[in-house]
This record gives sequence, structure tokens and C-alpha cells, in this order.
Amino acid sequence: RTFPFRDWQKWYAEDVGLWGWQPIPRGQTTLAETLSKEGFYNLFVTDTLHQFRPFYDFHRGFHAFHFVRGQERDFFRPQTAQSRKKIEGALIDGPNASHAEEIMLQYYANTLGREREEDWFAPQVFLKGMEFMEAAREAQPFFLTVDVYDPHEPWDPPEKYTNMYSDGYGGPEPVTSSSGRSDWMTEAQLERMHALYSGEVTMMDHWLGNFMQKAEELGLMENTMFVFLSDHGHAFGEHGYAGKVVTALYPELTDTVFMIKHPNGNGAGETSDFFVSTHDVTPTILGALGVEPPAPLQGQDLTPLLDGNGPEKARPYFTAGYHDHVWARDDRYAMFARYDGAEAKLFDLEKDPNMEKDISSANPGVAKKMFTDYVVEDAGGPLPSY
Repeated sequence: RTFPFRDWQKWYAEDVGLWGWQPIPRGQTTLAETLSKEGFYNLFVTDTLHQFRPFYDFHRGFHAFHFVRGQERDFFRPQTAQSRKKIEGALIDGPNASHAEEIMLQYYANTLGREREEDWFAPQVFLKGMEFMEAAREAQPFFLTVDVYDPHEPWDPPEKYTNMYSDGYGGPEPVTSSSGRSDWMTEAQLERMHALYSGEVTMMDHWLGNFMQKAEELGLMENTMFVFLSDHGHAFGEHGYAGKVVTALYPELTDTVFMIKHPNGNGAGETSDFFVSTHDVTPTILGALGVEPPAPLQGQDLTPLLDGNGPEKARPYFTAGYHDHVWARDDRYAMFARYDGAEAKLFDLEKDPNMEKDISSANPGVAKKMFTDYVVEDAGGPLPSY
């Protein structure tokens, strides 16, 4: 885990600036490097622009990788008068409108001439993933990572997908959000934004289905484990917010997808209330393969859960961080606060699962205990500030 973001420094060539946003440390062995030593052929396909910036070195350990260029603000194609014209009347004026315009000016330049559905980024990534999967079948065992930026904004799926969720709309398209309060948007604009997002998710679902169908055609379903992840959620007016807001760590942002398809069907159709996250991926894959990790790992092997057993180690609570805010929850409460514990909000999940009523003022001891016993304990001491 990068949390609690110790020794973070903003990279001169990066414009994100979020705490913890940095390359993998040079001395840290990646999953791909570990599997390579076990004889695996490793492949990587992505359109996530941050993945292929050279100084990150995220492709370390892969034998073949392909970067689909042009997503979001990827400096792929030069802006032209034609691409600049597309921005006219295309965005809603509001907070951070200049930042959205900056992104979309580059995005429209990158996507000029797009005609077929296969020209959209998610289809491109899945098609290349299918190509790599077919080639790798002859070089088994293999490890394939397919990282798709969608359904991240900008949301501009082919019209047929948006039409599934919208009866029509006239006006500037809310293809991206301001990541702040949503009360400056009309109800119609919020509904359209959600329709665009839903259309993008549906396009993703369609092409993921094509990818899985290809795996079945290649005879890989009986000897391949599939792990499906999503990095974060998005607000579309819930709790009065739109986007990903560090001061609003509600379920629509924090409750994300983590699914595993085991080749033997272990755990098929089952769900678990165990707290899991992305740092459990590496120990789970290595555990399924019977491979010892090269160093101790913070995550856990989840394969016992697939077998209907308990986890190797209890995890009664979970903590995480997003820039200068922290989040914690257990079976009863959820809490988020600033990195120093200030401005804490507390919610009783038994009575209020959607986290609508902040009860921190009536229960300051609970909020303080969750920050001290959960967050600070997990972080190994007071959290850093930048």
C-alpha cells in the first residue's frame, strides 16, 4: 500500500499532485517480476495515460506491453482549429470549468476522426487484450493485465449507449465533473451526467463480455483465474456532491468492485463481507499458484474465502487515505477526517448504511477511537503532511 504516503514527493513531470501519487520504489519487487521468475510470460495493455509516463516504470517485469494513446489529457495529438471548435458549447460553465476545458481541448484533439465503436478507447484496449491473450495461449503460463481507463470521465460513449438511459437532452454535455458541490447543476444536467456515465459503463460491460467470450473460445476458462477491479466510484449528486471529493468519502466513492473468477468455480455466485482491497491482489494470485512472495506482504491471500473458509487473519476494520484525508470503517461505523483527525464525520452503518446523518458531535469518543486505534495504528504513527 502507498498509504500513509510517507516520503512522498511530487514529481516534476506530473500534474496530479495527490499525496502518494508516485512511481513504484525501485527496490520493491512487482507481481510481474515475481511471476517472471516463476516462468510466466507477462503482458500488459492499457490506455491509462499515467501508466505509460516513463518515470513511473509501471511496465516493469512485463515481456510485452501496449499503450493505447489519446485518453483524457494524454499529449498525443496537436490541437487544431477543428478540435478547438468542438469545445464551443460543449461544456457546462461552473466551478473548475477552466480545468475541464483544458482537459477536453486535448481530448477532442486526440479523438478527431473517430467513427466506429472500435475507435473508442475501451474497445481498443479490449481488442488488443484479446490479441495478446490469443498469442500468450501458446506461451502458457501467462499473466495478462488489461487496464482500461473507462468508465473514468470524460464520458462520451457512442450515442446508442447513452440513449439507453436518457430520453433526450438539449444543451452542453456534462462529460466531466467539477469534483465539488453539485448544487450549481440543474437536475436535468445531473441526470444527463449520470446517463453518460451509465452509457460508458454499459459499453465497458459489452466489451468485457467480448473479452471473456474470447477467453472461452480459446479454451482458457478452465485453467485461468480472472480478477476484476475498479479503483474508485463517483458521485452524481449524492450527498450534494459531483465527482471524487476528498472531503466526501461516502459509499458512492469507496465501495468498489472486486470480483474473482476461479477456474474451478470456487466461490461462484458467493459474496463476502470481509474487507478487501487492491493490496490483496498479489498475495491472492501468488497463493492460488502456490508461489511464496519474495518479501512479506501487507495484503492477504483471499483464496480461503473462495473455498468457503475464513480468512488467514481477521480484518475487523479497514483504513485508507485519499490525498490529505483518511477513511476508516468497521462492521458498525464509518469515519472520515483530515490526516490529523480534524473535521471528522462519523456514521452508524447499522442505522444509516448510506451515511446520510453525521453523528460525530454526539459520539466524539467513537470518532477519536477510530482515528487513533485504526488509522494511526495502521499508519504506524502520526500521518505525514505535505
